[in-house]
Amino acid sequence: MVVIALLVGLLLGAGCTWLFLRWHFAERESFRDSMKALAADALSSNNQSFLTLANSQLETREQAVEHLVAPIKESLKQVDAKLGQLELTRQGAYSALTQQVSQLVETQKELRSETGNLVTALRSPVVRGRWGEMQLRRVVEMAGMLAHCDFVEQATVGSVDGGRLRPDVVVSLPGGKRVVVDAKAPLQAYLDALEAKDEDTRRARLADHARQIRDHIAKLSAKSYWSQFDESPEFVVLFIPGETFFSAALEHDPTLIEEGVNQQVILATPTTLIALLRAVAYGWNQETVAESAREVSELGRQLYNRLATLTEHFSKVGRGLESAVRAYNDGVGSFERSVLPGARKLKDHGVSPSSELAELKEIELATRSINAPELPAVVPDQAADAA
Repeated sequence: MVVIALLVGLLLGAGCTWLFLRWHFAERESFRDSMKALAADALSSNNQSFLTLANSQLETREQAVEHLVAPIKESLKQVDAKLGQLELTRQGAYSALTQQVSQLVETQKELRSETGNLVTALRSPVVRGRWGEMQLRRVVEMAGMLAHCDFVEQATVGSVDGGRLRPDVVVSLPGGKRVVVDAKAPLQAYLDALEAKDEDTRRARLADHARQIRDHIAKLSAKSYWSQFDESPEFVVLFIPGETFFSAALEHDPTLIEEGVNQQVILATPTTLIALLRAVAYGWNQETVAESAREVSELGRQLYNRLATLTEHFSKVGRGLESAVRAYNDGVGSFERSVLPGARKLKDHGVSPSSELAELKEIELATRSINAPELPAVVPDQAADAA
């Protein structure tokens, strides 16, 4: 019985323990679920609060960023608009530049063609001579030396040996002087040098060009133009119608200027000839001023003589007026002394006049004499004779 009681007791104790453990584990699971639920609720609440705060701060930051970026955005829009305008301008400028380059190419082709035509035309001696004369006339006109008063084109004079000399221009200098200008410079070798295929040929043709200029200096000196024109200085001007022609000749013969001076031939390009003719034009201006001064002096002398004659006439008029005033005053005195007393006696004898005699007064004004020291004075004897 005791054993059974112990067994029952053990069984009851084991059941209670099992029940207690089961309850304990059930409570523990319930507590765990409650804690999980509370943790989940807290986490969800914290996440929601965090998200709300984060969203709020993000919106604030977005607004701040937008506020900061707005001017930059506007500036970028303006820059983009400017870039668009610049691109349009660049495209227009590029198109215009392309067109101008095309025109330049066409002009270069035309210039090359015209230059070729000019070189071909200048190979003719007649055309080359006429071109040189036209260049010379243009230079003379730019210098102010007009053809109708300062120079004579294509004048022809006789030489000592009976031939005919034909200078291109005879420039008239003040005082009757004259300067002869010749424009027939040789250019054939220079034109050949322009068409040379290699450097050696070009240099050889330019050397021929310098030699032809030297030979022409000798021929021009032998003509002695200064002996054919009166009052001409002992030199003649050789006009070379281009600076390049002259510089090319000097490059291969630097003594050409000295050689020309020795042979009384002055080499002149358009620039130097314009300077020379400007000096001549200035001389003509000074001659015109001097001539005007001489004319003014002659007109002044004539005017002075005419003033002297007019003064003499005024003096005669003054003397005549003084004589007339004196005669008038003498007549008034005679009237008062001799005529009026007799007339008053007629009234005493009963003569009743219809009107009274007017009173006559002497003239006391005198003419003004001319006393200027530059004018001739009135001679008193002449005034007395006139009276």
